[in-house]
Amino acid sequence: MVNSNDPSIKKADTYEALRDQGASKEKAARIANAQARDDMHPSKKGGKAPPYEDWSKKELYARAQEIGVDGRSDMRKDQLVKALRNH
Repeated sequence: MVNSNDPSIKKADTYEALRDQGASKEKAARIANAQARDDMHPSKKGGKAPPYEDWSKKELYARAQEIGVDGRSDMRKDQLVKALRNH
């Protein structure tokens, strides 16, 4: 359970719901904090990028590097897709 006085989590109820659904702590915090801002609407942004299957391995690797996926150097394309989706 998140401490309701934790200044890094802006919407504790959203954070907890996402964690209960299996989201990582990082992902839950990112979404909860984005929803807390009036100028951000994370649920309305999705679907604009092509699916990971359409990306090249080089593009997937660069994205994995950008977000800090461990073990990316040894991964095949399908493993990079799975790791990015589960991050």
